[in-house]
Amino acid sequence: MKKTEVYILSGFLGSGKTSLLKRLLEDERKTARKVAVLMNELGKVSIDSNAVEEDVSLKELLGGCICCSIQDKLEAQLQGLLMEEKPDVIYIETTGAAHPVEVLDAILSPLFADQLNIKGIITTVDGTRWKDRKSLSPQLQQLVLEQVRHADFIIINKMNDLQDMEQGAISYEIQAINQTAKCLLTNYSEVSIEQLRSLSVSFEKASQRIDLNLSTFVYQFKNAINHTRFEEFLKELPDTIYRIKGYVKFDYAPHPFLFQFSYGMPLYIKEEMNLPLNLVFIGENIDWNRIQIQLENLEK
Repeated sequence: MKKTEVYILSGFLGSGKTSLLKRLLEDERKTARKVAVLMNELGKVSIDSNAVEEDVSLKELLGGCICCSIQDKLEAQLQGLLMEEKPDVIYIETTGAAHPVEVLDAILSPLFADQLNIKGIITTVDGTRWKDRKSLSPQLQQLVLEQVRHADFIIINKMNDLQDMEQGAISYEIQAINQTAKCLLTNYSEVSIEQLRSLSVSFEKASQRIDLNLSTFVYQFKNAINHTRFEEFLKELPDTIYRIKGYVKFDYAPHPFLFQFSYGMPLYIKEEMNLPLNLVFIGENIDWNRIQIQLENLEK
């Protein structure tokens, strides 16, 4: 089954996400691919939707952040896009207040996670704001750091406004926080689109690149499993698996359970119908091949 590519555009307010989106869409027009955009704004009225041409499917999520108050709405919008539009690629432009782990968690519904190929998180950084970030509140400073730490590609903008020494210092600081992401210093998100297209954080490459920062893995159970053995599997998981969610069927129950796992805490909710037994994992520096083998053993 051909999967829909997903690019997540992350970064603090005013750091160049919309400029980047425009460049990506301009490049897509040279191809015959079907493109969709999901745009998330904290306010009630979208300011950036005029960046998207009429021939591109656009879904707007207003009045909240993807990862907090409108997660259910996002799931419905994505499912609608995949069923009705069947796009080849979806670009998700997040609010400046979005945390990358929470965004991944929000878009990877167990109902359709196996239809998506998460290409990567592209974070834009305002170089002048980074230089003066100590003036931000501690919470915002932490958010900006997290957006950098979990990126697969980092674009540092507004280099024209900085001296050579300042540019060097910013590049050094950001690479020290995230040593695996490609990092580019530029203006107005001027970046080689080919470099962005070559991103891949999918499971197929995870076995060769277990040094990836944040990656995802989808496992589909074929059979019901033993609950006790599943709990033992959870206890042995690395601390850097941040989220698991999906549907698990146990050998004592007629229907599956909705399962959610966040920072070591499992939660089970009984379902009244059969649903796809997909389990979605989000973690950092994980050998997904090993996890797959452990899950396959649960079904034996």
